[in-house]
Amino acid sequence: MYILAKRIAPVICLCLVQVGIRAEGNRQASELTSTTTCVLGDGSGFSIEETEHGVNVKVDGKPFASYVVDDINKPYLWPIYGPTGKPMTRAFPMQLQPNESAAQRDHPHHRGITFGHDRIVSRGSILDDTWHERMTFLDTRSGVGVRVTDAKRMANLAAIKHREFTELFADSDRAVVSQICDHVDSAGNRFLIEERRITFRSQVESRSIDVDQVFAACEDAVCFEDRKDAGLSIRVPASMAIDSEQGGHVVNSEGDMDDEAWGRSARWCDYHGPVDGQHLGIAFLSHPSSFRFPTRWHVRSYGLFAANPFAMRAFDDTLSDGATILEPGETLTLRHRIIFHVGDAKSAGIEKAWQEYRFTKTSIQ
Repeated sequence: MYILAKRIAPVICLCLVQVGIRAEGNRQASELTSTTTCVLGDGSGFSIEETEHGVNVKVDGKPFASYVVDDINKPYLWPIYGPTGKPMTRAFPMQLQPNESAAQRDHPHHRGITFGHDRIVSRGSILDDTWHERMTFLDTRSGVGVRVTDAKRMANLAAIKHREFTELFADSDRAVVSQICDHVDSAGNRFLIEERRITFRSQVESRSIDVDQVFAACEDAVCFEDRKDAGLSIRVPASMAIDSEQGGHVVNSEGDMDDEAWGRSARWCDYHGPVDGQHLGIAFLSHPSSFRFPTRWHVRSYGLFAANPFAMRAFDDTLSDGATILEPGETLTLRHRIIFHVGDAKSAGIEKAWQEYRFTKTSIQ
């Protein structure tokens, strides 16, 4: 059941069609049709369109982000548009675009913004790999097929299943999408319950998305292993990636730049560079109440950008094992804000933005 705030304008039921892309099997892309069922909001400020496959968020009638919950083994946000209307993530594998080179068509599991973990175990049994997906292990270029080792990994893929939306809210200031997700192993057995709240905001030269997540173990304790491939991630636009050599750079709150920022702890990290002729940036902020703050950043020159507090030794072999055990009845909370901005981190005032973010609260604890 949805919790609809009083300030929402009357619900308007429409019949619309939005065309997107789904990557499935050994195909690079195929059409994903999404029929809009209801619209929350009156077009002034934020509005949410509930669709067959998730929701679309708009601000002042213009697209901000789509949230797809039933395409692969986990929900993801894509496409996402920044304050100037430019797309702020890589399009592959949902779409093939001419401005994304073959070199940028790697790691198909790096879809827009998503969350996953490479390995969660319980009682010695591997339960979870939600970082990867089926397309990760399908060799669509050589035609050789799937190697035996990859076939085994594919068989052990887990899933983050959307159970229900618990709140859809839109007014002049923000849009909120809250949901319950079940983390299930390859046999469909649930081992984690996640409450996820996504908040969308907009300003003149920036847009932001807050992602608040609370995890609870089910009947048995679970262990988040120390793995570099884990956490909340975004794949930046191809032109912004450092390896594209078009002027992209990374900097964090401690002054580490480019490859030096990989695996380092920081309050925030920023990836900026050219997008369709404009210099734009993506700032990733870690909240003081988030697990193992300040988080470590799995940020790569080819364009992966992830907040990963689960890894320690995976980033630095001089550190202790960062494996984390979550007992039944306990919760683990992750809180992050992603800001899409104009210019670099300094001109966008990202340190000031973090100072403001540190005092924000959320309704899920």
